[in-house]
Amino acid sequence: MIGIIGFGRFGRLMAEYLAGDFTVKVFNRSDKSAEISETGAIPTSLKEVCRQKVVILSVPISTMQKVLGQIAPLLRPDAMVLDVCSVKVYPTRWMLKMLPSSVSLLGTHPMFGPDSAAESLHDRKIVLCNVRTNDAPYEKVKKYLTGKGLNVIDTTPEEHDRQIAVSLSLTHFIGRSLEEFGAHELTIDTEGYKRLLNILGVVTHDTWQLFMDMHRYNPYARENRQAFSAAMARLEKKLTTQGGKNQGIV
Repeated sequence: MIGIIGFGRFGRLMAEYLAGDFTVKVFNRSDKSAEISETGAIPTSLKEVCRQKVVILSVPISTMQKVLGQIAPLLRPDAMVLDVCSVKVYPTRWMLKMLPSSVSLLGTHPMFGPDSAAESLHDRKIVLCNVRTNDAPYEKVKKYLTGKGLNVIDTTPEEHDRQIAVSLSLTHFIGRSLEEFGAHELTIDTEGYKRLLNILGVVTHDTWQLFMDMHRYNPYARENRQAFSAAMARLEKKLTTQGGKNQGIV
């Protein structure tokens, strides 16, 4: 009933949860048959995955257009296609442009990952963007998700990307900056510093490709990244001018 394209860390997480309630078939470019079977899902071909009523795209944003071109002629006319990208404006635009008009389209962004949701989905957030789905199936999806303990947020692709450019893209930018700086555990530390290292740990669990994609394909990421960098520059200027003047700092 449900097909998943892509079996990375998040694809595996979805398969583990969904296989308990549905028949789940998974296609991955490289052979991961053993790992897929471990989740209770069924490894199969791309063609067979596209025959399912619900098809979930769990692929990097940078490969999504290529995948859409491959699946467009394979989908059943009444299919519902979902994506789980961390940005929404471009993926939903591509789905509308490249997939058959008879196919229902739903943009999603699960606000959790394999680490934070390893034990439970309770009280985690998931964003839904109703790109092209009738009310009845849309409400059915929402009911299933809330039944799993998820908090569902209805919004538009544009509003999602505006907010996520700060709450996710900027957070990852800070974490990667700490990595570039060489931040590490210290004997003499503070609780605040430990929280910074926690951000570093979280973002480096994700791939560099994801980091690049969330900045490259979010139309609001660059402006927020630049605003943050400008704010740091202003603080540095205040420290060197006001601090030097008032305290004799050279």
